[in-house]
Amino acid sequence: MAKNFLLEIGLEEMPAHVVTPSIQQFKKRAADYLKEERIDFESIDTFSTPRRLTLKINGLGEKQPDIDKSVKGPAKKIAQDADGNWSKAAIGFTRGQGATVDDITFKEIKGVDYVYVDKHIAGKPVEEILAGFDQVIKSMTFPTLMKWGEYSFEYIRPIKWIVALLNDKVIPLSILDVTSDRVSNGHRFLGKSVEIPNADEYEEKLTEQFVIADATKRKDLIRKQIADIATKNNWTINIDEALLEEVNNLVEWPTAFSGKFDEKYLKIPDEVLITSMRDHQRFFYVTDKNGKLLPDFVSVRNGNDKFIENVSAGNEKVLTARLEDAMFFYEEDQKLTINDYVDKLKKVSFHDKISTMYEKMQRVGVISSQLADYLGFNDEQKNDLQRASQIYKFDLVTGMVGEFAELQGVMGDKYARLFGENEAVATAIREHYMPISANSALPETKVGAVLAIADKLDSIMTFFGAGMIPSGSNDPYALRRQASGIVRIVADEKWDFDLEEMMNTVVDLETKQNVAPNFDQKAEFDDIVSFFKDRIKQFLNDDGISYDISDAVTNGSATDILFNIDSAESLNDHKNDDNFKAVVESLTRVQRISTKADFSGQQLSVDESLFDNDSEGKLNKAVNDIVDGFYSESADKAFTDLAGLKDIINEYFDATMVMDKDEAKKNNRLSQLTIIARMILHLGDLDKLIVKG
Repeated sequence: MAKNFLLEIGLEEMPAHVVTPSIQQFKKRAADYLKEERIDFESIDTFSTPRRLTLKINGLGEKQPDIDKSVKGPAKKIAQDADGNWSKAAIGFTRGQGATVDDITFKEIKGVDYVYVDKHIAGKPVEEILAGFDQVIKSMTFPTLMKWGEYSFEYIRPIKWIVALLNDKVIPLSILDVTSDRVSNGHRFLGKSVEIPNADEYEEKLTEQFVIADATKRKDLIRKQIADIATKNNWTINIDEALLEEVNNLVEWPTAFSGKFDEKYLKIPDEVLITSMRDHQRFFYVTDKNGKLLPDFVSVRNGNDKFIENVSAGNEKVLTARLEDAMFFYEEDQKLTINDYVDKLKKVSFHDKISTMYEKMQRVGVISSQLADYLGFNDEQKNDLQRASQIYKFDLVTGMVGEFAELQGVMGDKYARLFGENEAVATAIREHYMPISANSALPETKVGAVLAIADKLDSIMTFFGAGMIPSGSNDPYALRRQASGIVRIVADEKWDFDLEEMMNTVVDLETKQNVAPNFDQKAEFDDIVSFFKDRIKQFLNDDGISYDISDAVTNGSATDILFNIDSAESLNDHKNDDNFKAVVESLTRVQRISTKADFSGQQLSVDESLFDNDSEGKLNKAVNDIVDGFYSESADKAFTDLAGLKDIINEYFDATMVMDKDEAKKNNRLSQLTIIARMILHLGDLDKLIVKG
């Protein structure tokens, strides 16, 4: 008979966002434990609700497989004296293996005899292994923890009951004062406690007590109920999957219902209404067939449909109170002007070690202006960008954003249009926050993209300059996300963006215009470049570029973000060329030998009068032919130029002793190779490449 094991942890209600990752973690830890304990199983089913995390492990083996092994002990000369008597070391070794000295055999290893004991280890029955699952439960980790009673033990929420059944047999487990049995609990209000006869009847018995334990089935039911309501009312409801996941992890017996709000609130921007419903009340918003928002919503109750009208009325009342606040703020905010709000920003701190928010906008204005020139913006784009940079944070001090912080940028866009700003300026205000996460949308307009870069770059430069540099997993100001955002925007727009050059120019301009912070931003530029190189590396790896190529380009000398990306793509495109290995070997040989001299920061030249053979002159001419303009070429052209030196470099090394006894000749040759090495390093540190033969 197949052995199936049911393990349910009953808890006080968990936060919705914890449920799914917790059951996934529970499954993985269980699988790892069984693998470590050498117990075979066929599959693991998961069940989860706000009050339970449950595994059903199917097709368990009867026991661990037996093990026969030979255990090595001390050398014979240590185990026995000259008279053949066993030493304490030998006796202790055998005792530790559950054997006696009579069980000792000798085996020779590299000419030395060692003591061995042959052991037969009988596999433990599965019941004994499952009794250790209390350690699996205790090993789980959570983002927040609680203590309860007088116990020091911490968990996501207090553990109330444990069900542990191997088929129909209770497996003894104990955590604090909770011991396992076969009694689970149904819905908090609709159900009652219930005995689970055996592992295979778990779902059925809980369903009888108004608990749908399978999260997928529960989610599918919610989706169907919402679709039925939409069909009945001729509504369109685009289900937000993140909201559906959250709602699903708040209920055990879902019942969807609809409600209404007064049409007068539809004059509030849709984003405010949707945020009020979705983020604050966990309601699904409703539109007509044309996408126009309707004064209706759909929510999900954790219970049945009894008195559902009262539930709907209660939810309507709660939503109306929030919408009334939103209406008040929306109307009040329009009584001031953008200039009034900008003036208020003079008293709002960006960070107490850096500046006010108003001063940050002044710096961002400098960065934006410089980027606009650098990227060749036309006059209209420059004017729009300048205006956006002067006001783009104004909505932070509006009442609406004070109440709905998640709408910053969105309300800036809405209010800017109401106050007469043009579309480009209003859109840039919204887009400057983008991207808000690793895979979220990027700005669609050029003005918005530059403002987003400028705002993020200022944050990174000033936080680094003020000594607040991310370390390890500590990044309280989300600077890694902001740097990644800049990398993604630059890659998407295909903009040349020399980070080091841009930062130096910006700081000089900020100082000249008297808007620089009162600390030295340039002192941390090397760290900022390294910080961005790490983000570029992550971007490349996420894009499918191999780790050796991403390491090579980000360890190169180029500080242009797009050039780094293009270098990686070029190396990736050429890695399967027939001559790629030979090219890399030739170029890395130059790199390695050039390290024998330190010409850091020096302008290098080559004295042709010191040449001894034709290969030196040939190499010098080939380099001179490509060096002019090399550092402004595309990455692919740079690779092609360098690859073209392969045969000439090989000929050079065949004919030339670089480390000549004549100091002048040696330094001249090292200077020649260093010029090439610098060109190579511009493309990347090719010594990092793993090249297949």
